[in-house]
Amino acid sequence: MEIYQRKGIKDWALEDRPREKLLYRGIGALTDAELIAILIGSGNSEESAVELSRRIMENVKNNLDELGKLNVENLKTFKGIGDAKAISIIAAMELGRRRNHSSALEMNKITGSNDVACFLRPLIGDLPYEEFWALFMNRQNKVIDKHRFSLGGITGTVIDVRLILKMAIEKHATSLIFAHNHPSGNLEASDADRKITRQLKDAGSIMDIPLLDHLIITQSGYYSFADEGLL
Repeated sequence: MEIYQRKGIKDWALEDRPREKLLYRGIGALTDAELIAILIGSGNSEESAVELSRRIMENVKNNLDELGKLNVENLKTFKGIGDAKAISIIAAMELGRRRNHSSALEMNKITGSNDVACFLRPLIGDLPYEEFWALFMNRQNKVIDKHRFSLGGITGTVIDVRLILKMAIEKHATSLIFAHNHPSGNLEASDADRKITRQLKDAGSIMDIPLLDHLIITQSGYYSFADEGLL
């Protein structure tokens, strides 16, 4: 009886191997799964690296944004993915996120809420947990600096208003913009969102460092307190 043996990538036609395809046909010729296959290098006893990568992509509905939300433990549920391969995928997704943000840095003059959303969405838009960020502005409405002040939630206990104002003074900021993400995709402001916004606005007014806006950012949209007339 003939025994069936699965062909590995080395048995494929030269032009179908991901690394060789990249070399001879260019990066644009590779699918997302083939790029991931290059990252992980090998599959498992039943699947090649490409086949395993295709299954991972199918699991996230072929959506790279959804892939970027997976953590090490999520990825390790796929047979053949251990810590090292999971970390390689996560690192690659983070580099892509930072590259997008580097592009946004070139346009760092803020003229409205959409500029803030474009500036910060590459950093926090697709995170699976909440982060709270501050943008420190100068008189020309350009971003002097940015800083993450909390991770995992937004309440009065994790947002230290005094620390934010201290940093603003040290950076000679003349105004502030705040933003945080809602991993659920919900763009409604919660009671906690409204409370911390009032606290930040009042504290900034005392120090003559006005709060220009506070945004809730999701992967597909944003909510602006300023646009809604809540500042």
